[in-house]
Amino acid sequence: MNDEVAHRFDYEIAQQGTKISNALNLLRTQQYPPDARKGLRKFQIAEVADFMGVTQSHLRQLHTEGKGPEVETVSGRRYYTASQMLELREFLEANKKSDRRIYVPHRRDGEALQVLSVVNFKGGSGKTTTAAHLSQYLALTGHRVLAIDLDPQASLTSLFGIQPELDETVSLYETLRFDEERKPLGEVIQRTNIPGLDVVPANLLLQEYEYDVPLAISGKKGQEGRLFHTRILNAVKEVDADYDLVIIDCPPQLGYLTITALMASTGILITIHPQMLDIMSMSQFLMMLGGIMTSVADAGAEIRVKWFRYLVTRFEPTDIPQAQMVGFMQSMFAQNMLNNHVLKSTAISDASIKKQSLYEVERSEFVRATYDRAIESLNAVNGEVADLIHKTWGRK
Repeated sequence: MNDEVAHRFDYEIAQQGTKISNALNLLRTQQYPPDARKGLRKFQIAEVADFMGVTQSHLRQLHTEGKGPEVETVSGRRYYTASQMLELREFLEANKKSDRRIYVPHRRDGEALQVLSVVNFKGGSGKTTTAAHLSQYLALTGHRVLAIDLDPQASLTSLFGIQPELDETVSLYETLRFDEERKPLGEVIQRTNIPGLDVVPANLLLQEYEYDVPLAISGKKGQEGRLFHTRILNAVKEVDADYDLVIIDCPPQLGYLTITALMASTGILITIHPQMLDIMSMSQFLMMLGGIMTSVADAGAEIRVKWFRYLVTRFEPTDIPQAQMVGFMQSMFAQNMLNNHVLKSTAISDASIKKQSLYEVERSEFVRATYDRAIESLNAVNGEVADLIHKTWGRK
């Protein structure tokens, strides 16, 4: 009788898992049909001015003088496409009066490709939404960005409008694999709906890398296996000339995929939800991470990291325990914490249901104050990260 009850209980768990999966797929299909292709809204003059680093009056003057792209005007309001923003950057760069101003922030001679990994050991820290919004912000501010989804769950891939379970999507695994079927990175890169932003999608096959590495180390490709930590670094070198920045969304575990990403990284962004259990989990993650990176470095590998920062996400300023946790971290690691935090917002979560970011969604779909508060916190965080990258290049 006990065996029969256990069997029924196991069956019920499996049945409910299938039921939830089917319901979620139905919801996703309703919100984002399988044959859907992502478009991108147009941007109002205030947003364009912020992305460009100029005043709205300057943009109005250019438009009045017939300079720059010809943009759409509706009820007296001007709307720019993302492509027109890039065109406007080129115009401003070509006609600037001071070399101190940089409208097209592509890296110059002597400025190395920057690789930034977004990591956390614990799910629910906002890691993927952080990687998505950061990638899009950097592209909208004129950088050439490659986003790499390294999580087999492919959440970042889905946010970018690619459905790996339906699109037969190839992933970075094709570039990381140790056999003769390995493909160059350029063959797995896909365009996104934002000019200047490309993506390497993820799929479940990425998980195979976790099994391939120990097999390679113990097999005929022992030397290649022992150098597994260079595989992402070597892959991005293949497209070095095409990008300024690479943003990697790491899986929420400290396996070979994450280690390989971190050993290619010049910057590390650790997302943290300011709750006691999350910080306890992060402390364990950091101890393991430090130990592994030390072991790899002692074996002769180069640590390329120039900076790392903690980013507080899903922060509620009025939540006293959360504020205490933020104060606790600042008292110990003030120099390694971003000054700005990502605020908890229904706007971010509601947009993600439609596989959109706040940079893609129409402001009119939300209560204005809710949207403005969320986008302001995202822009502050992303702008601070952009400044860190520019400082790494030696820019002031």
